[in-house]
Amino acid sequence: MVKIEQEARKEEKAVLVSLQGVSKDYSSGEGRLEALKDVNLDIYQNEFVVVLGESGCGKTTLMNLIGGMDFPTEGRILVEGRDFSAPSDAELTQYRRKTVGYIFQSYSLMPNLTALENVQFIAELVADPMDAREAIDRVGLAERAGHYPGELSVGQQQRVAIARAIVKKPRLILADEPTAALDYTTSIEVLRVIEEVAGDRETTVVMVTHNPEIAKMADRVVRMRSGQIASVTENAHPLHAEELVW
Repeated sequence: MVKIEQEARKEEKAVLVSLQGVSKDYSSGEGRLEALKDVNLDIYQNEFVVVLGESGCGKTTLMNLIGGMDFPTEGRILVEGRDFSAPSDAELTQYRRKTVGYIFQSYSLMPNLTALENVQFIAELVADPMDAREAIDRVGLAERAGHYPGELSVGQQQRVAIARAIVKKPRLILADEPTAALDYTTSIEVLRVIEEVAGDRETTVVMVTHNPEIAKMADRVVRMRSGQIASVTENAHPLHAEELVW
């Protein structure tokens, strides 16, 4: 069923990232740990995908492979049709800088830089970035641009992290449990910003979460179980962030 659905959608949308027969093993004290097993998945341009599953199901490993932070043991990863399974250091650097924006559970802001300076630092990595002040404004922090991370709430810090991701104008944004450390109200604030970014239809957003309620926002939901894709479904009517309840 997964393969049939993806073949049908290939006729409608361009594929940005394609995982073909991808497996990932790690060494452990008990031998080899299979984190991913024969995963086949296409990520299309300008869509919002949520990867859903419990801890240990392989969703973060999947995210790391798509983001060029890890590499498959078996199978192929294609980026816009080009094999990216074992990129050179130069190719990897360009991919991380230009193609992908990252939003992590830990905000990883530089404490000695203001919110605006944190965004400007990332903007300097690419040739044609968004204006850093525009990025800060888009996440609703124009009035807090001159504040340091220690002077911001956790939700505001995560919004700075989102601004850093979008300032590069990436083709792909990867968000790994971006609300896991936040309370409900703050989570909705952050999800509203991510929804707006995804709604521009200029960037593909892939978000990993264990919260099934958040999956209701997505265009497509990839459910993972034991290192494999259990299902891929479309949301005919995605919800807005403020409609989510948990």
